[in-house]
Amino acid sequence: MKLFQTAQIKTIDALTAQYEPIHPYRLMERASRVFFDELLRCAPSDTSFCVVAGSGNNGGDALVIARYLLTIGRPVSVFLVNPKGKLSPDCQSAFNDLNEKFPNHIVEVVSPEQLVIEGDWLIDGLFGSGLNRPLSGIYADIVRIINESGKHIVSIDLPSGLMGEDNGSNDPQTIVKANRTFTFQFPKLSFLLPENEQYVGEVTILDIQLHGKAIAEVETGFFLTEREDAQALLRPRSRFAHKGTCGHALLIAGSRQMTGAAILSARSALRSGCGLLTVQVPSSCRQVLQISVPEAIVRTDDSEECFTTAPDCVKYNAVGVGPGLGTSDASAQALSQLLEVLGDKPLVMDADALNLLGKNPSLWNKIPKGTILTPHPKEFERISGVKSDGYVRWMKQIELSVQHQVVVVLKGAYTSVSFPDGSLHFNTTGNAGMATAGSGDVLTGIILSLLAQGYEPCHAAMLGVWLHGAAGDCALAEQSEESLVAGDLVGSLGKAFRELRIKNFELGVESFWGVIYYLTIYNLLFCDLRFTILEGF
Repeated sequence: MKLFQTAQIKTIDALTAQYEPIHPYRLMERASRVFFDELLRCAPSDTSFCVVAGSGNNGGDALVIARYLLTIGRPVSVFLVNPKGKLSPDCQSAFNDLNEKFPNHIVEVVSPEQLVIEGDWLIDGLFGSGLNRPLSGIYADIVRIINESGKHIVSIDLPSGLMGEDNGSNDPQTIVKANRTFTFQFPKLSFLLPENEQYVGEVTILDIQLHGKAIAEVETGFFLTEREDAQALLRPRSRFAHKGTCGHALLIAGSRQMTGAAILSARSALRSGCGLLTVQVPSSCRQVLQISVPEAIVRTDDSEECFTTAPDCVKYNAVGVGPGLGTSDASAQALSQLLEVLGDKPLVMDADALNLLGKNPSLWNKIPKGTILTPHPKEFERISGVKSDGYVRWMKQIELSVQHQVVVVLKGAYTSVSFPDGSLHFNTTGNAGMATAGSGDVLTGIILSLLAQGYEPCHAAMLGVWLHGAAGDCALAEQSEESLVAGDLVGSLGKAFRELRIKNFELGVESFWGVIYYLTIYNLLFCDLRFTILEGF
């Protein structure tokens, strides 16, 4: 699925009005009707409402929704915050229609004291996606009143005060904290950032049937990886496959105190389909590795403590380095040597390999094109120097991919994968139970195995991330978020692969993504932020 910046969505709206054709106000009414239908589905039958509208098109949506509610006899109070006395053309049409059918029902607010919030649920239509600076003055006061109201808050498209992309300069005190956000057609990019979870609440994506041609014509570098995308990448396995044709992977991992990282990564690599796996570990780790992963070939480093010897990589199809490696000077030197002798072998770097890169920035010049880097946020800070949260971090991630022609997998609730072409792909699988030690080591093994089987780096990263999250969701069906450990992911990889190959797959957990083109993706795939796509009419 393509994702768009808010300015691009406005372009798609305009093109939809042109291509259908449909008047922009009728498009507003259509979107508001979808919102209204979902609102009735969610709200108890005796719910009373307070609608707070602004003077722009988001306010127009709110006024149309208020008219629909009043038409069916629901108790609704309507406040229009309009201190400048001017409405957008579509908001004016919505005002006229509401006022004609229900005269004198709208309270026009020019000072905060006029807003007296009553009712059970508050519909926030103050500001939508056009905002590009923090709210101030009466609008900031109105947001404070809304947040302090104690009502169940449902925001239209975006919580008022939240910007669609970068909120780094925003004022947290001037953003509505919604319990639910019903957003139109696409999740907004800011919804995918952890710092905005407190504002958006439970998110429902409403399909308002924007024109397919318009969506196709507007270019974007942001994408959401859905199940059918992962399914298209997964290759069939030949009936005549054998261990020599399924790839030989080399994993360099572990240190005296971190043998477990090597074990988890090795197990996940083998569970992900490579025919052969060699694991290089310090000699002190040899016995426990052989006992724990008997299917792996063990190669010992010259050191008992850590990685110090770069192996000859000629016979391997792909190399992974980093889990539990340690960050000694000897390991830094060995990593440098490995990058020099690697040749054209595909490479995935994780964990301490990234920490060594952060400590030794000159290694960037040795990293081959197409290498996959899999940092968590702190490791990303070390290799990029960027301490900012959110949108700025994404931009730096893209910059690193383009500058060094590498694939960067920034791990998190919506793991983002940046490609050398500058595109950014967000994952839709996984859950909060995966926030546990060793989860990243499992991902490294999956990606390494896919590389060894001949997947292109971009495809290996995207598919590996999807399978990793899907394994977490399968594991959660048998566990809880609190009890899930990294070994559960390895144990569930077989189910994740198997079910990815099944058409019309349905995971046995609570649905979140809803039905679109008869495809269901699930609530746990987006953790605490539940996105549901609902068909329009």
